[in-house]
Amino acid sequence: MGEGQESVWDYPRPAIAEPTDRHIVIRHQGVTLADTRSAWRTLETSHPPTYYLPPAEVATQHLAPNARRSMCEWKGQARYWDVVIGEERLVAACWSYAEPTRSFAGIAGYFAFYPEPFDECLVDGEGVIPQPGGFYGGWITSREAGPFKGIPGSRFW
Repeated sequence: MGEGQESVWDYPRPAIAEPTDRHIVIRHQGVTLADTRSAWRTLETSHPPTYYLPPAEVATQHLAPNARRSMCEWKGQARYWDVVIGEERLVAACWSYAEPTRSFAGIAGYFAFYPEPFDECLVDGEGVIPQPGGFYGGWITSREAGPFKGIPGSRFW
């Protein structure tokens, strides 16, 4: 592990949410979908952080409800959103928790985005690498040290 890095193996289980002042930006097709220093991040053993962004700092006019739902053992039921820019629809590229569990009350109504489909996802100006595996929504930067859940062979970690 390098200087200034956090090992995802030092993150807690069960997962937690904490506020962060890291500068989070999401852009796609020339549209800034989010730009905030008022995010929350969720941390869980073996996962890179997932960022939850306040609705006031998300271009919600580009979000369309999706019927997909999922259940997280820590946060509760998530609902999904499509991101629509012009003729492009990124299906279920975003999710939120309207009524998360008490431990995650800080992320209620905030939006999280999978980084993979977007042109640019940045944390403090650094481009993000999506967490492997497709299912997970973690954002990997040079600040996180793995290995990360989602790589081949990690299903039962």
